[in-house]
Amino acid sequence: MKKIVLASKNSDKVKEIRLALQSLPVEILSLADFDEMPDAVEDGLTFEDNALIKARFFGARTKLACLADDSGLEVDALGGLPGVYSARFSGYHADDTTNNQKLVDELKKIGVTESKADYRCVLAFVDTDGSEIVTSGKIDGTIKLAPKGNGGFGYDPYFYITESRTMAQLSPAEKNSISHRGAALAKMILELKGRLP
Repeated sequence: MKKIVLASKNSDKVKEIRLALQSLPVEILSLADFDEMPDAVEDGLTFEDNALIKARFFGARTKLACLADDSGLEVDALGGLPGVYSARFSGYHADDTTNNQKLVDELKKIGVTESKADYRCVLAFVDTDGSEIVTSGKIDGTIKLAPKGNGGFGYDPYFYITESRTMAQLSPAEKNSISHRGAALAKMILELKGRLP
C-alpha cells in the first residue's frame, strides 16, 4: 500500500482529506506522525505556488509521496483578501477565532455587513519519482457577520452557501460533496487512480 503524507498539522483538515481518500489503496500519514518537522516557507503569491512549495518540501524531508493543500477565502469587498494569507490573516500565530474576528472587523471598518466571496483550494501531489499533479476547486458563497453552526473549521461559520445555511452547518460528508476542497480532491482522486496499483 502506497504511503502518502499530508502536508498539514491541522487535524480537521487531515480528517476531511482522509475521509475523501478512503477509497484509494493508500496509507495516509500527516505531519503529526513525524518528529520535529520544520515549517515550509509559504512565500508563493498564489495558492498553487504554496501548495507546490509544501508538497516538494515535505516530500523531500519524509522521502514519501506528499499531498499538500493550499486554500483560502477570497472576499470581494476586501479586494480578494485574505486570499493566500487566510491561515495567518490575523498574524503569524493566528487561529480560527482571531482570523474570524479580523474578518468581521475589516468588513465593519468599511461598513459592509455581507459580501460575495469564494473559497478556493489547490492540491499539489508530488510523488517519490518527482512527478507532480495539481488540481483545484472553488465554491461561491456569501460572507455575513453573523456566524452559524459549529462544524467545519476556518471561516466556515461565516461562509453562507445559501441564504440561511453556512459551511459550518454541513456534515463532513455533505461538505466534501460540495466544497472547494471536495472538488479539488475529486479531481485528484481520478488522477491518482490512474497511477496507483
